[in-house]
Amino acid sequence: MVQQIEDGPTQLYIDRLYAHEVTSPQAFDTLRDKGIGVFRPDHVVAMPDHNTPSDQQERIDDPIGRKQVETLKRNCEEFGIRHFAMGTKDNGIIHVVGPEKALSLPGMTIVCGDSHTSTHGAVGAIAMGIGTSEVAQVLASQCILQSKPKTMRINIEGELQPGVTAKDVALYIMAQMTTSGATGYAVEYAGSAIRNMSMEGRLTLSNLSIEMGSRAGLIAPDDTTFAYLKGREYAPKGEAWDKAVAQWRKLKSDPDAVFDKEVTYRAEDIAPRITYGTNPGAGIAVDEAIPTLDQIDETERPQFLSQLDYMQFRPGQRLEGTPVDYVFLGACTNGRIEDFRAFASVVKGKKKADGVVAWLVPGSWLVRQQIIDEGIDKTLEAAGFELRLPSCSACLAMNPDKVPAGKLAISTSNRNFVGRQGPGARTILASPLTVAASAITGVVTDPRKI
Repeated sequence: MVQQIEDGPTQLYIDRLYAHEVTSPQAFDTLRDKGIGVFRPDHVVAMPDHNTPSDQQERIDDPIGRKQVETLKRNCEEFGIRHFAMGTKDNGIIHVVGPEKALSLPGMTIVCGDSHTSTHGAVGAIAMGIGTSEVAQVLASQCILQSKPKTMRINIEGELQPGVTAKDVALYIMAQMTTSGATGYAVEYAGSAIRNMSMEGRLTLSNLSIEMGSRAGLIAPDDTTFAYLKGREYAPKGEAWDKAVAQWRKLKSDPDAVFDKEVTYRAEDIAPRITYGTNPGAGIAVDEAIPTLDQIDETERPQFLSQLDYMQFRPGQRLEGTPVDYVFLGACTNGRIEDFRAFASVVKGKKKADGVVAWLVPGSWLVRQQIIDEGIDKTLEAAGFELRLPSCSACLAMNPDKVPAGKLAISTSNRNFVGRQGPGARTILASPLTVAASAITGVVTDPRKI
């Protein structure tokens, strides 16, 4: 905190600003209009990801997307900002690259003009999405004006069952909390299931915090965090590392800490999940049926029926066995090496279903290289899949990977809004295991049954 404005927000110092090509151009224009420079360019890291194609990266055919990517490059050159260009080994989805390069570290305040900035909270940082005008504030002053949120702790206690992943945990929490259940709160995830979760799993969980209304979702740093970060490109080295870890170990809630709200769920109650509607909270266990009308509050029935109408589903329908047209593995939610290992573990020795279009898109060039180094690409190829190039890809319809109108995709991404994956496209959100099982059978499939 730089200062507390009387009867107003806090002036909050920002340790890391990430910038991508969609929400930064207007912010840089603001600086030019005011005749000021970037206050701390060494605290800013930029890269294109939303418009980046996943089939080739020699060119961008869409004129708007191409202009955004070119403008980001030009702005970074003009203002002296580190820029990881499309097609280079440092590039990828900003929320995958940041943690894997240790540009995101425990105790940092991190912002980006992107709602899934909450991802970085998994390393023990306060990370949140901001608007374009706030991006300009940070570029100019390395600060933003921010009202302090209320606090919530979500505990997941117990042991996750076979076939259940961090993605299923997040989808379960959203179904319980609803998509606005954490609005106005910063969330801390805790409990034995979280402590036993891998770093990749934690990044998935924090990524989806915004989908229940929370701008920030953090996890206390521990030995899992430190093992993940140690030796990475921008992590402290030698004596500086030891000193940093000693400080980071203090970044946890006190045993007697009181939260504005606290909820606890049992890990054993969580099964592999899928969504049936057009928000991430409209979900069920993969072997359950969509709720019937009498299970829905009368005031919510019009919206419930509207969602089902768009998805071409009906109340009480079981989705297990429903044919799928597209499968997507990737996004800042599930585009990491662990996600590709999980997918490959299901498809190994099997074949992709005929008629299913599959987009398997790593979250970064580093992830793609790991896939190749571990021979996962050969497993995928033998099963009839193609490994594509790093991109946000089919998470959102801003690049060539668009799902056609009326087609049904089962996807590891984070949003199933109307038209999110393409105009008229229908999206079921699921984990890498569930998506892999469905890719093999050609229908929505419970990964525990394959």
